[in-house]
Amino acid sequence: MMFQIWLHVVLLFCGLFSNVTGEFLKFKHPSIYRYLLWDHAGAFVGVNIRTAVSNMPSAPDIVSMLRANQITHVRLFDSDAHMLNALANTGIEVMVSVTNQEVLGIGELPSTAAAWVTKNIAAYVPSTNITAIAVGSEVLTTLPHAAPILVPAMSNLHKALVASNINYQVKVSTPNSMDVISRSFPPSAATFNTTLNSTIFQILQFLRSTKSFYMLNAYPYYEYVKSNGIFPLDYALFKPLSPVKQIVDPNTLFHYNSMFDALIDATYNSIADLNFSGIPIVVTETGWPSFGGSIEPDATSGNAELYINNLIRRVSNDSGPPSQPAVPINTYIYELFNEDKRAGPVSERNWGLLFTNGTSVYSLALGNAEITGANSSSSFCIARPGADDKSLQDGLNWACGNGQANCAAIQRGQPCFNPDTLQNHASYAYNDYYQKMRGSGGTCDFGGTATITTVDPSYGSCRFTGSIKPGFMYDSLLICIKWLQFELLGWGVSTSGTWTSWAVLGERKDSRHPSFWHNSCCYSVFGPCEFEKLFVDTLRFYPYFAELVFMLC
Repeated sequence: MMFQIWLHVVLLFCGLFSNVTGEFLKFKHPSIYRYLLWDHAGAFVGVNIRTAVSNMPSAPDIVSMLRANQITHVRLFDSDAHMLNALANTGIEVMVSVTNQEVLGIGELPSTAAAWVTKNIAAYVPSTNITAIAVGSEVLTTLPHAAPILVPAMSNLHKALVASNINYQVKVSTPNSMDVISRSFPPSAATFNTTLNSTIFQILQFLRSTKSFYMLNAYPYYEYVKSNGIFPLDYALFKPLSPVKQIVDPNTLFHYNSMFDALIDATYNSIADLNFSGIPIVVTETGWPSFGGSIEPDATSGNAELYINNLIRRVSNDSGPPSQPAVPINTYIYELFNEDKRAGPVSERNWGLLFTNGTSVYSLALGNAEITGANSSSSFCIARPGADDKSLQDGLNWACGNGQANCAAIQRGQPCFNPDTLQNHASYAYNDYYQKMRGSGGTCDFGGTATITTVDPSYGSCRFTGSIKPGFMYDSLLICIKWLQFELLGWGVSTSGTWTSWAVLGERKDSRHPSFWHNSCCYSVFGPCEFEKLFVDTLRFYPYFAELVFMLC
């Protein structure tokens, strides 16, 4: 009888209160929210912030600009206290950096790493949503003499994060340029520079063991300039290529619609060459200069606008490069402001998106790309009933190819594969292209094989782009289920003691202490402390019941 009562209670909890739980976690504990839903989130476009700028705006003004442009992720090139304080309670995810000058000391002494983490990370979380530490910037190619100390520095920082119980929230990695790769084309034949293999192997071992990611600085602008006309400019700018100019890897026959994708695949293949897999790539820098000197004819405002807006659309379709189509490409644009104090060619001072007064250097769609992909739509583009199969196949091939539609959902085993018909697959691909490109002139035609409908074509677990989402209730139910998994299976609750430990935050609080019950997620759902205590105690002492509840949810 007791089992039945608790089964109903837990099912009621999952079904009715998950939305409350999700909202609570989203705003009160964003690190838990992100950790529990990391595998369901789409790709993001963030921005780099450097400071070689005359009349640099104040930290609060910069944050206001970020929010006005719906920028949700930033990378700082240092750990500036003013910025970290200004970013507190904004929800913006922050990557902080160890400067190249700091790497040596942190790599030599664990105590230095611990002091750095205490001062620059632990002092700000969870109010400031710090999620990563970038150790140096292109250390292997700009400071090769520091290469032997790079991995020890990363390891010391990670150990300091573990000691502070924030290693689940904050990941450690190091940005590398494309120069660590000997030859990037064809992507399938790319390998790391053999002189760096030993260090890169250690970096990859560290990333795999800590479940971190590879940080890549990928600049099609530089690769295009170095190619001396071998690759067309349109290829670097994400513009469609004519059939005679298609870029194809001769070994894999993968078609590359952009140099950006080819550079990422070259990196994935270089990683695979060292027998590593499952390490995602985050593009920590990419961009295009809006102005250059007399010998930099391609550094123009028009090219920069094309590159950045096409990049945003590309990243926002949530697909990966040809070799890793299911792995989205999280990306940080270089950079927020023009750095007029930088030395070097004219272009070096003209990578910014905004002027220091907050106005944009050129027309931007920073927020629009995400809004287009996430908001509901009143119209959908589907395959026209009765269209001939050959034309539908041609339209499908174009949408998933040059059209850059995200066609992962219609692959075998994915939620939109069945019914396995050309009409269904073409409808999904047509609509994905239409929803993401109509704001920039994309149409619903496909050679007369497509038509507009106001009826949402989504079905079952297959959700068409632009469809009303199952809602935050769905995300919150996932949180509820994973919360139960943490608590029920012993990952979050000690089955032998009287304390509850949040594995995500690394907090350990005595369940007998009032502050624990008033600060916990479950309290916000159940209200009365005694009811919650009874609930958690039951989970603690009935582990088999706990597993059953998790399976049922």
